[in-house]
Amino acid sequence: MSELAALRAAVLGWYARSRRDLPWRRTTDPYAVLVSEVMLQQTQVARVVPRYVEWLARWPDVSLLAAASRTEVLAAWVGLGYNRRAIALHEAARVVASDGWPADLRSLPGVGPYTAAAVASFCFGAQVAAVDTNVRRVAARLGHGAPEALLAPGRAAEWNQAAMELGATVCTARTPRCGDCPAAPWCASAGAAPSPSPSRGGAERFEDSNRWVRGRIVAALAAGEGLPDVAPERLERALAGLIRDGLIRPAQDGFALG
Repeated sequence: MSELAALRAAVLGWYARSRRDLPWRRTTDPYAVLVSEVMLQQTQVARVVPRYVEWLARWPDVSLLAAASRTEVLAAWVGLGYNRRAIALHEAARVVASDGWPADLRSLPGVGPYTAAAVASFCFGAQVAAVDTNVRRVAARLGHGAPEALLAPGRAAEWNQAAMELGATVCTARTPRCGDCPAAPWCASAGAAPSPSPSRGGAERFEDSNRWVRGRIVAALAAGEGLPDVAPERLERALAGLIRDGLIRPAQDGFALG
């Protein structure tokens, strides 16, 4: 067995024994997987799991989501952050409900190379590497070539999941657990854990950011409340951005979602 084949076998064996039981790993439905991938963009797994389950209970297939209103979709997304993801997911659902799944998933609204590769490999059997931040970090530390070169032949879906899991739980950015890593015997960086990054003095608090104000506005409108109590200049800036992005619209009594 070659060194690369041994590495792949070790990682795949570890994944089979140690993988987290996540709901989106129990399905090959491209709609359900797309929902999970969009929700997981910049949102932690622990926050996504209950929201993913609630979402699919409400809209179990792509046609039902496509038939929903933008207001309903945005209200259901509150708390996940980056609300433009909800709009893109809704628009993608409408395209699929109308025309079916495209051969090139990147043609769907909001679907980039990673998400397209993930859905294609997990749901359609495509032998392509799904390269996210975790996978890229694992490949760089291993020193065995680009992420695409590590792909286990004929086992893309399993390998992509395993590589992502390894990067998310063991080969982490700040504190890699090399002693627990199945790839350590073949890793060029084993035992060379990076030093923690120095804290950034004077970094902006989330509560002082425009994104925080935007989130407060969307949450308040979804709950049928008035605009949040925020400084007028911050409120004005956030409202203008939300209108420009199509997340809210002027209404007779103020503003409304979508």
